[in-house]
Order: sequence, then structure tokens, then C-alpha cells
Amino acid sequence: MNCFDLEDVLSSMIILYDTREQDTPALRRRLSAFPCNSRREMCSFGDYSAACTLPDGSELSLNGTVAIERKMSLEELSRNFTAGRERFSNEFRRAQASGAKLYLLVENANWDKLFAGRYKTKFNKEAFIASLAAWQARYGTQVLFCSAEIAPLLIYKILRYELKEHLERMEEQ
Repeated sequence: MNCFDLEDVLSSMIILYDTREQDTPALRRRLSAFPCNSRREMCSFGDYSAACTLPDGSELSLNGTVAIERKMSLEELSRNFTAGRERFSNEFRRAQASGAKLYLLVENANWDKLFAGRYKTKFNKEAFIASLAAWQARYGTQVLFCSAEIAPLLIYKILRYELKEHLERMEEQ
């Protein structure tokens, strides 16, 4: 695949969003902010993945290979580390067992807020920090913080470059 074919394939990219994502105004805003089309599809894990159309017309999907697990806030993430910890762990274990990459993107948050305990739950900040650090070490996940406004663009960019890297590795084989 030459560089022109690669750009054509990347321009066909669509964002896959999980069927478990609730149809809310925030989801509709996020979907409309993607600089590409999107499609609702059951994801193996995570909330977002990507697919594209290859030059032969077949589809290449990263679903099951690369995904982004999105949380809207530290408050939502704290619920996943406490009441929903087993389910949350299982999702990351499934990704790890399949050799997949699963990013954790947390909106409206940053390390400063976490270390200062500036969130509205009773989850102890030391336990919260330890849980997040353990997730990175245990599952090899990258933790990303951003505003809700740039989340769609960040999701798009991450998945586009993951797709590009995947296509380039396919060419090398």
C-alpha cells in the first residue's frame, strides 16, 4: 500500500462505539464532534474502537485489538474502582488476555484534582491514586485526562494513529 492508498484507507475510518453506551445528549454531542462517521457496534471491551475500508473493499476493524474506555469524571471512575471493581477489572483482564491495548480516558479530570482529592465521592484519595497506578502497571493501560470538549478529537486521534500503525505493520509482513 503506497502513501496515497494509506491516506485513502485512513480517510474511510469510522469510530465504533459500544452498544452499551447510553443514548444521551452528551453521547450525541460526542458523536457529532468526531471528524469522521461513527457506528454503533458491540465492542469486545472498552467504549470506542475503529474500523476502515481497505483498497479491496473489505473492512479492517480494531475491535478486539485496540479500544478506549471513557469515563466522564473522577466520580464515575471512583464508582468503577469501588462498587463496580470486579466488572471493571474483568473488562481490562479480557483485553489483556487477548493481547489488546485498552486506553483509559477520564474526562474533566487530571492528576492535580486526584492528588488534591477534588472529587465528590468518599473514595480515599490514596486508595484512588493506588488503584489508578495499579491499573497502569497491572494491565499496561495508558491513563489519559482531558476535558469533555476535546474528548472526541482525542478519541479520534488515538484511534487514527493506532489504525495507521496497524496498517503499516500489515505492510511489513
